[in-house]
Amino acid sequence: MMALPKLRIRMRRKYYRLVFTFLMALLMSLIISSALILVKSGYSDQFFSDLLSSWSLAFVFAWPSAYICAYLIQEHVLSRIEFY
Repeated sequence: MMALPKLRIRMRRKYYRLVFTFLMALLMSLIISSALILVKSGYSDQFFSDLLSSWSLAFVFAWPSAYICAYLIQEHVLSRIEFY
């Protein structure tokens, strides 16, 4: 059986935080939106339409907040810790 080649994307290091926070906010907003809809109203016929509208709104707030929090933590918290 032939192994499929791995997908590789090349980008500049300065875009790392932007891409990382984008993907992190995308997945976290999906998980949290799904969980909140399931807890609040349970699974229904409109679950996926409710999820898409909730997820898009959650992502609008999640990405900028994740970017700001990642910056603050990396610059002001992790810079004061000595790792070995």
